[in-house]
Amino acid sequence: MDNFIDILTELKYETSRSSGKGGQNVNKLETKVSLVWNFNQSSFLTETQKALIRQRAKSYLFKEGIRISSKQSRSQFKNKQNCIIKLQNLLDEWLKADKERKPTKLPKSVKEKRLKDKKRQSDKKKFRGKYGFEE
Repeated sequence: MDNFIDILTELKYETSRSSGKGGQNVNKLETKVSLVWNFNQSSFLTETQKALIRQRAKSYLFKEGIRISSKQSRSQFKNKQNCIIKLQNLLDEWLKADKERKPTKLPKSVKEKRLKDKKRQSDKKKFRGKYGFEE
């Protein structure tokens, strides 16, 4: 993503207390960071890029936009950096262009084998039943 530095200006951060072990640090400090980005109102993305994000980012989408959170570190600053790195990696993944599929031709031997198998199956069914014994 070329203009990721510009996107950083559109991000909002929310902090909260982390859950789990940690004693006083968890109980007193707000170290969990949630990054919120309303990509629909972003001036740095094209409409096709926004559509790609809507299609591929299902589990990160909320009504206010994309939400990514981190509570790995005891430091709020490190968690904020983790969120930014996660967002950058996810954007690279979401906006990656799909490879165009090149249709391949069936080899002649495959076509011949299919026709031979069909003929064998047809003969098998044709010889079932009555053989023309007349009484």
